[in-house]
Amino acid sequence: MSTPFYVSPQQAMADRAEYARKGIARGRSLAVLQYADGIVFVGENPSRALHKFSEIYDRIGFAAAGKYNEYENLRIGGVRYADLRGYTYDRNDVTARGLANVYAQTLGTIFSSGAEKPYEVELVVAEVGETPDGDQIYRLPHDGSIVDEHGSVAVGGNAEQIGSYLDQRHQDGMSLAEALKLAVQALSRDTNGTEREIPAERLEVAVLDRTRPQQRKFKRIVGRQLSRLLEVDGASTEAESAEEAEGSEEE
Repeated sequence: MSTPFYVSPQQAMADRAEYARKGIARGRSLAVLQYADGIVFVGENPSRALHKFSEIYDRIGFAAAGKYNEYENLRIGGVRYADLRGYTYDRNDVTARGLANVYAQTLGTIFSSGAEKPYEVELVVAEVGETPDGDQIYRLPHDGSIVDEHGSVAVGGNAEQIGSYLDQRHQDGMSLAEALKLAVQALSRDTNGTEREIPAERLEVAVLDRTRPQQRKFKRIVGRQLSRLLEVDGASTEAESAEEAEGSEEE
């Protein structure tokens, strides 16, 4: 009689975690930073159809790195959860913390299940508050744990190196232009420390802007507004971006 094949639970979980991490590392990194008037999402994305950043609800944004089909399923589920909760109770009852808990339960269940492979995704759920102190940023790795982040966070690809670069240089009260340029500088650094140029047309940028008069605070930054934010110094950029805010693309 042959000896049954046995793998310890600890080794099985370690193998699943390594599988998920390798899948996430193959994707491009993205960064999420707080700035004076909200939260900015920045990532390298040559596609204009497959978004890494999306609106979930009025003040809540979603960012993801990894396999598109897997995090798109999670995004759709988050939108349905938010819509149902907001309709059943009150719009103010839809929070990033509640959404992060839902995602954590889903990712944790899939990760610990032996019947299917773990999701190769890493998520960021962010909510903009009335003031910078009210901003919330949660990072959710593949295993369903929740990490409460402050200031800046990076996921996907070489996230550890990018996150370290951001932690050393990010400051409270940065303008949108300053935060955007810092994120691009971090994303443009290769693993060996050399820098490469990322053109504006290869960037996907979105913000949760607390100063918007609309109930929905999510806004994509594209075209001329993005180019000006990358090229013009912060003082003049803020006035120009405010003029173009109404004409920018929304989701």
